[in-house]
Amino acid sequence: MKARDVMASPVVTTLPSGTVKDLVKLLLEHHISAVPVVDQSGKLVGIVSDGDLIYRAEIGTEQQHPWWLVLLAEDRALAADYIKAHARKVEDVMTRNVVTAAPDTPLNEIARLLGKHAIKRVPIVKDGHLVGIVSRTNLVQAVASSGSKLEIPLSDATIRNRLLGHLNAQAWAHTGLLNVTVNDGVVDLWGMTGSETERKAIRVAAETTIGVRAVNDHMLRRRASPL
Repeated sequence: MKARDVMASPVVTTLPSGTVKDLVKLLLEHHISAVPVVDQSGKLVGIVSDGDLIYRAEIGTEQQHPWWLVLLAEDRALAADYIKAHARKVEDVMTRNVVTAAPDTPLNEIARLLGKHAIKRVPIVKDGHLVGIVSRTNLVQAVASSGSKLEIPLSDATIRNRLLGHLNAQAWAHTGLLNVTVNDGVVDLWGMTGSETERKAIRVAAETTIGVRAVNDHMLRRRASPL
């Protein structure tokens, strides 16, 4: 699946000249946790999340740094904290270097971006213009709505070959100690594994193989050789 298949569109946005107070109203009214910032032409120029609005002077949550940290911190960093806490315009509190993706970006790449940058959403842009947004929630929704890819029943031999082929490609799977039998779509796993984690991973691989109706786990954990 691609980003375009799960992205939310159209997206609630705001202008750089908008006020922080109006932006907060957008967050509350639409039950969202971030608002992309676009210019008059619809080009993405930034984003503001609820995390950017935690430390605000008007509610008494402005960051109070200990004196020793004030001495060590750069003036620029302290000034940036002040702006975040006191600014009234969106352009002053927004994050300008936004992690984005294209509409045809695979979902595995979207997931990688979310994890790598520790963010909760990725704006989707085309020719610099915002066309959608993919959040963690959208990925979870994609999991919930995903159906079986199986359209034509597969033979037991095909299922077995696909499972073993997949396991052979995994560095953690010791298939030399594994045997797989398939009868009417029911997989029986036999053999030895090096750990409970490997055993579980093999079972998961079997359960998610197309055509499998059920999995019976008969595997045993291999004991370590005595010294």
